[in-house]
Amino acid sequence: MATVALKSAEGKWIMVSAILASAMAFIDGTALNVVLPALQKSLNATGADLFWLLNAYLLMLASLILVGGSLGDKLGRKKVFMLGIFVFILGSAACGFAPTVFLLIIFRIIQGIGGALMIPGSLSLISSSINENERGKAIGTWSAITTVVTMGGPILGGTLADAGLWRYIFFINVPIGIVALIILWLKVNESRDEDADRAVDIGGAITIALSLALITFGFLRIPAIGFKTPQVYLTLFAGVIFMIVFLSIEKKNKHPMMPLYLFSNPVFTGVNLLTFFLYAGLGAGMLFLSLNLVQAQGYSQLQSGLTFLPFTVLMITIARYAGTLADRYGPRLLLILGPAIAGAGLLILSSIKQTAGPAEYWTTFFPGIIVFGLGMSFTVAPLTATVMTSVSNHLSGVASGVNNALTRIANVFANAIFGALAVLLFSRSLQDQLQTIPLDSKVKVSIVKEAANLGNAKVPKDVDNQLKETISNSYRTSFIHAYSGIMKISAGLGFLGALMALVFIPNKTEKKE
Repeated sequence: MATVALKSAEGKWIMVSAILASAMAFIDGTALNVVLPALQKSLNATGADLFWLLNAYLLMLASLILVGGSLGDKLGRKKVFMLGIFVFILGSAACGFAPTVFLLIIFRIIQGIGGALMIPGSLSLISSSINENERGKAIGTWSAITTVVTMGGPILGGTLADAGLWRYIFFINVPIGIVALIILWLKVNESRDEDADRAVDIGGAITIALSLALITFGFLRIPAIGFKTPQVYLTLFAGVIFMIVFLSIEKKNKHPMMPLYLFSNPVFTGVNLLTFFLYAGLGAGMLFLSLNLVQAQGYSQLQSGLTFLPFTVLMITIARYAGTLADRYGPRLLLILGPAIAGAGLLILSSIKQTAGPAEYWTTFFPGIIVFGLGMSFTVAPLTATVMTSVSNHLSGVASGVNNALTRIANVFANAIFGALAVLLFSRSLQDQLQTIPLDSKVKVSIVKEAANLGNAKVPKDVDNQLKETISNSYRTSFIHAYSGIMKISAGLGFLGALMALVFIPNKTEKKE
């Protein structure tokens, strides 16, 4: 397929459809973080349920997004992109109507299948259709606008949650998806790699899905039954075995979903390691910050969403130009400084204890969010462009799929490992505080059991009325202690991402055949 100019009619329609579909998927994540407290109360969900709600979607995305990228290259990028949007719309509508947590988790799986076909298609369509000399600018524009919309998700989520309308976070995807489908159908030409084979790596998809699901299940069971139990260590062991089997399949398969030879390119390896570490820290940091604001600091869900507005403004003003700067001067410096600055922002946020609520926002959370936002603004567009320019055009869909898969895998591990760790930190802090409170041993056990609900922990009915406020304060203090620990680890992951850029990424990247 001949490439088109970014400013041409078709170029503009490609950008609009890609941005609409991608934003529809990405906004779900950030908006969902903010509405989780309302959702938890509405559906009587436990802390583990919340992490499964996030991971059910991410598991399918992580395990199938590689197949989605390959299918687009082989069968037609537009065709697979449109199929993904359609499935995502169906899953979103079902999520909006879900009457129970269990069904919501099931419908999130359907969303994940749609997202796996849809998300790599957007970048692949841009990379294969837009002129090479404008590709960096196009990807930068895509990154900036989708990130802005994504970061607007908390504001939308907070508004809807405070109004008791958290289900509309899912319903809003339906009209957006329909518009994207109409544009693609009427205005965008098909694009495919004519030399690609038609084989699909089903074995790889199954083994990676099983591996991630088992590892997630194992970690999320640790707070409830402990690590030294057969259910946990056998599940984790099985997850690791399936991961090894997956890598073996990919190495031997003539048509792998994740071509391991791509990682012989140090730039591709480095930028994907950077992605993994940075987005693990980003995912955990954003989730626990949102929960902390509402469940410990006394923010409404709208106020919690509005705290991310400075981040959005920074993405609007900086991110697009960061892609242009990377085209002109090379991505290395931006990819070192960006993750390091983002890590510094998370570290600042980790130091915040109990505050007086939104009245103290400007002197507590605001500085950390500004530093964090600056770091991500410098990183997003150069990171995406470096992934896409480190491989040849005919592998663009696979490269996008691998990078997006690692982003989701990073979030799966962050949710599973940090979710378990947060409960353990919460429980340990709570037990330390209970030692100084005169309580019956049975009552103490019922109090500690609530740690599984993290910030939504409720004082048991058998606690004496005079001690209820004390226990409530202990819950709040314990949650902030857990939050601080998670944010510090997240900051460390940001610094580790910067190290990957320092070691692996040169100042100029050239496409590899």
